[in-house]
Amino acid sequence: MTEITEQTLLEEISDYIKEFFLQNIDDEYVFHDLEHTQTVVESVQEIGEGFDLTDEDREILQIAAWFHDTGYNDGPLGHEERSAKIMEAYLQGRQYADEKIAKIRTCILATKVPQQPQTLLEGIICDADLSHLGKKIYWDRCGKIRQELTITRNVVMSEQEWVDFELNFILQHRYHTSVAASLYEKRKQKNIRQLYKQKSRLNPNSGVLIPAKPGGNKKKKKTTSSDPNSELSALNLGRGVETMYRTTYRTHTNLSSIADNKANIMLSINAIIISIVVSTLVTSFDTNPKLVVPTIILLTVCLTSVVFATLSTRPKVTEGKFTREDIEQKRSNLLFFGNYYNMELEDFHWGMMEMIRNSDFLYSSMTRDLYFLGKVLSKKYRYLSICYSIFMYGLIGSVIAFAIAFLAPAA
Repeated sequence: MTEITEQTLLEEISDYIKEFFLQNIDDEYVFHDLEHTQTVVESVQEIGEGFDLTDEDREILQIAAWFHDTGYNDGPLGHEERSAKIMEAYLQGRQYADEKIAKIRTCILATKVPQQPQTLLEGIICDADLSHLGKKIYWDRCGKIRQELTITRNVVMSEQEWVDFELNFILQHRYHTSVAASLYEKRKQKNIRQLYKQKSRLNPNSGVLIPAKPGGNKKKKKTTSSDPNSELSALNLGRGVETMYRTTYRTHTNLSSIADNKANIMLSINAIIISIVVSTLVTSFDTNPKLVVPTIILLTVCLTSVVFATLSTRPKVTEGKFTREDIEQKRSNLLFFGNYYNMELEDFHWGMMEMIRNSDFLYSSMTRDLYFLGKVLSKKYRYLSICYSIFMYGLIGSVIAFAIAFLAPAA
């Protein structure tokens, strides 16, 4: 039998993990996703290049990185232990050496926070797991962990609470290997300064001291606004504000997608129930008249649920047009297609250029857009709440009605 090479094994594991995430990891885990796993795999390779590692050690690190978050198939609690078991089951099926499996297991378990690695390999994978703290992707990844906490654990934080949470975590973190520190510490310190700046902007009277930038501070870019008396002219708008808007937009989009999925579930379930009831029970009314009342109750519940599920996904048609006067008075929101789809291209292009040139107009438009997105989400979830309540309590009532009908003595 042909011996499986290291590269072939790693390629097979890569394909296996990609399919595993697709089939077993819920889309709600927007941080602990395949992208994070791939980043950790790249980082263990990057850090490993700074050490004189054997080919076996490099293989162990990469396999541990691929499997380290597979335990999220059953949630975050104890996922490291589940990840290790999934890894063991896979590699034992490939006749992989037991001593290597044991090393991979310790590497996976070492990623548990707070991290306490005991060996060089454990230190490398621990640093790779949190390498995003010192990379350009930090702001995107920390925005995703915030979304994940909101969606999966219902942990909702204000902007101030979130900045404090991130600062507390990143300030307590230390890279365990000198190579990781040399690769990521400089960017990590820059991210810390940005967090302090964001905290200062959120609470200007807090007296927050922003750490000095090594090598002196560069001249700050000036934020321009065509209106010197605007609310934004006195603010130093930077990456933190951009991240706030980007994260909030992404959260709104994810919540809207979740609402639509829930509505689709209700529509599918009730459509199936209605089709079965109509084809099976309604046709038997002549022989079983006692089924008429409970069947009507069940159909009423299903139809009402369908109505509210449909209402939660029904789009609202707007006029789709703003005048130049509206744009000049900053009463328009050109960031939503429903507000401009009937405008002429020339007017729309002129309005967008006006908004781009005026930071006050731009940020005000984004703020209004977020407000109305929130209003739409509120309506979606209100209708969904009614839909699920009707379905739950109505189904209980229907079952009770059927039970009474079957238990009642024949006339």
